[in-house]
Amino acid sequence: MKIIEVSGLKTVFGSRTVHDGLNLSIAKGEIYGLLGPSGCGKTTLLREMVLLQEYAAGSIKILGYDLEHINHAQAQILRQKWGVLFQSGALFSSLTLKENIALPLREYTELNQKMINEIVALKIHLVGLKQTDAHLYPSQISGGMKKKAGLARAIAMDPELLFLDEPTSGLDPISAREFDRLILKLRDTLGLSIVMVSHDLQSIYDTLDKMAIIDNKKIVYEDTLQNLARSESHFVQTFFKERV
Repeated sequence: MKIIEVSGLKTVFGSRTVHDGLNLSIAKGEIYGLLGPSGCGKTTLLREMVLLQEYAAGSIKILGYDLEHINHAQAQILRQKWGVLFQSGALFSSLTLKENIALPLREYTELNQKMINEIVALKIHLVGLKQTDAHLYPSQISGGMKKKAGLARAIAMDPELLFLDEPTSGLDPISAREFDRLILKLRDTLGLSIVMVSHDLQSIYDTLDKMAIIDNKKIVYEDTLQNLARSESHFVQTFFKERV
């Protein structure tokens, strides 16, 4: 079952074309990577998928909704079906971790405070934070803890889809591999489908089921890691030279 379909996508910033006829599809339950050189439009594509960036032409369909033609009410429904972890964690500095994680629940539900507290405690546990961390502010915690808190917020609404932008960037190697294991655990435990932008080769090898590699404004490879050797793309072979 395809949960995301991108067809003929074109993205333009002024005189610069970022995507030109980009196509890909993502199946339910996959951990799907968006890869490519810096500036190729990986994060831009992710932002387009989560309604934070407009595109010039083509279509993006997510969970049966065509993003070009949905109304505000439908967009709000979709936003409740996905979670997003931004590269820096994007936590609100004036709120505690508990308050940050509770934000989607306050925004989209009418749950009482007791229920919100219970859900937040569960999500904190799921991402490997301590319950005592809930009362800390972002300025009081490490980069790895910020990523985990951002991830807890992203799964607060029990989403079907999870979008991750460079989830291991800025982490030391041990923390990065721990985060990879956490992503796999959450996919299996919660039945998530995950779309991930990454430059981290080890993370790519450890977590991805399938990948799309963007180069020269198009997808130059969309398949599994195991089939990389079949690609005739010079960029693909160069990018994975030490691994293929």
